[in-house]
Amino acid sequence: MKYKLLLFLLVGFSAIILLVNSCKKDNSGSIQTLFTGGNWQLASYQVSNFVGDTLKTTDTLYATCNLNQVLTFNANLTCTYTNYSCTPQPTATGHWSLSSNQLFLASDITVKDTTSLTGSSMPFSQAQIVNIGNYSLVLQTGDLEQFYPSNKKRTITRYGFVRQKTP
Repeated sequence: MKYKLLLFLLVGFSAIILLVNSCKKDNSGSIQTLFTGGNWQLASYQVSNFVGDTLKTTDTLYATCNLNQVLTFNANLTCTYTNYSCTPQPTATGHWSLSSNQLFLASDITVKDTTSLTGSSMPFSQAQIVNIGNYSLVLQTGDLEQFYPSNKKRTITRYGFVRQKTP
């Protein structure tokens, strides 16, 4: 009887230890942690033109760019972008936040942009998060309405980033 009680206590204690250790939570899977886990280097930049839901053209821009275009999100909700639009320029700084459902990124980062009429733009003022993981991030900007007339022209810009290797 004495050994059965000791065995019962040992099994119970082991079960409690396993339960406590298995319930530890970490933040490694949260969206904010994925954003701030390192630098994101631009890997692809595509502009798609639609009329209604019909894709008319897709252009891949800066495919031969030799400059590293790097987007960095900091834990203090600031961000930086270097060499936007494959143009050597000072590092642009700004702030970022996620929507309440964590499906959209908002950033006030302003970059020099030779394609805009004003010479600057805010490329991620409202960006849809298409994919984010430990090694890839895909953002879409532009005409992202859910419903649109069949004859309306729309432009969607898709940024594909990969996490830079840390030395």
